[in-house]
Amino acid sequence: MNTLSQHKKGEALEALHQRSGVFVIANAWDAGSARGLTAMGFEAIATTSAGLANSKGKPDGEGVLTREETFGNVAEIIHATSLPVSADLENGYGDDPEDCYATILEGAALGLVGGSIEDATGSPGDPIYEFKHAVERVRAAVKAARSLPFTFTLTARAENLIHGRPDLKDTINRLVAYAEAGADVLFAPGLSSREDIEAVVRAVAPKPVNVVVGLGITGFSLKDFEAMGVKRISLGSSLARAAFTGFYQAAEEIRQSGTFGYNAASLSYGKINDMMR
Repeated sequence: MNTLSQHKKGEALEALHQRSGVFVIANAWDAGSARGLTAMGFEAIATTSAGLANSKGKPDGEGVLTREETFGNVAEIIHATSLPVSADLENGYGDDPEDCYATILEGAALGLVGGSIEDATGSPGDPIYEFKHAVERVRAAVKAARSLPFTFTLTARAENLIHGRPDLKDTINRLVAYAEAGADVLFAPGLSSREDIEAVVRAVAPKPVNVVVGLGITGFSLKDFEAMGVKRISLGSSLARAAFTGFYQAAEEIRQSGTFGYNAASLSYGKINDMMR
């Protein structure tokens, strides 16, 4: 990875979080989707663990993606786009703060200029790390990010809401602690109401907040999110699911009706090829 290019990408991602208004970081699940999103004019790319898991025939959220699979996907996406890339690094692929530290450095060595660390354990019986330990893990990830010779935007995720713990107070306490530990962006997947989103934005201000759409949120527009004070919108696995939905519906039409009407709404062979150039 060209370090000058990585330096410029790091600055570009940081600048998106510092400028006025809201922006979309579009989630790619493979090289082709990354190249398509780049051609369409998005300004930054994020990865998606769910999109990657499903593309490999695996369920998400059950700890079945390996570190090697994640970083192989990261490398392919970085190679496919000129945009800054931030990766979903799950829980850092280990319980200890040292694991988070090593994961950030490994991702940066591949060309990442951003990444997220979550406080989910991957264990169904005990899904969320204890508060103090979770903060130490974020602090270690921040230390790794700050040791790099370029800007690395670190996102800290509080996972209560999508792991059966609808405790907004604890979620906010965690996000505030992660902000104080040095995280650049705060993120609590599963926020679904205007009131809850605004409460998170107020609590961690002036640090920027990421909100993911397609995970309990469908009715708000970019203007709505901007009015709430949200800085960044990620798409999670929603684009991958949209692609899979088109595949499913087309295959079902063939199987159930024996017709091929789905072709009428498909992008042309040439259009897709043009996006890949």
